[in-house]
Amino acid sequence: MRFICGLLVLLMLSACGRSQLQPLPKEAVILAFGDSLTHGTGAAAGEDYPAQLSRIIGHPVVNAGVPGETSAQGRARLVATLDETQPKLVLLGLGGNDFLQRLPQEETEANLTAMLVELKNRKIPVILLAVPKISLPPQPHPVFAEVAQQADVPLLEDEWTDILRKGSLKSDPVHPNAAGYAQFAQTMADFLKAHGAIRD
Repeated sequence: MRFICGLLVLLMLSACGRSQLQPLPKEAVILAFGDSLTHGTGAAAGEDYPAQLSRIIGHPVVNAGVPGETSAQGRARLVATLDETQPKLVLLGLGGNDFLQRLPQEETEANLTAMLVELKNRKIPVILLAVPKISLPPQPHPVFAEVAQQADVPLLEDEWTDILRKGSLKSDPVHPNAAGYAQFAQTMADFLKAHGAIRD
């Protein structure tokens, strides 16, 4: 019994260790890569989450969000975007339009996995951002937890779902308003600090 308990503790500690990130160098570029949630649809210019996150943490955060983009389309443009921006960390948030278009989950999983493989090959750390599945109330889609576990990358799983459950934080049924993006940016900043990428 003691052996089993000790083994469980070791597994938990090793899992925590794998989710840690290296501290970002000063002025290191962060790439926010995604769809309309990254772009900031529903809020004014400068109120999107990448812009608000940049102000909080003091690092440049490139907004590479394309409204309406599917995971397949994101996969097609990822390499060129990485070559152009040379980021030290990527925040990957795609899949919502796949769900809205009811594309096969296997395709979404394959596209997300391929993007994570590309980032791993380039030795660029990544945080995967889950978005809700189509349900009432919104729930995080399980594909993100599956992909994050398989690729061994940190996952921010609940935040978009929590925001889109609150009418006061939404501009429409599927997009936050400025306050919603502000909450996401603060949560992301806290997540980066907790995982070692940003220091106080």
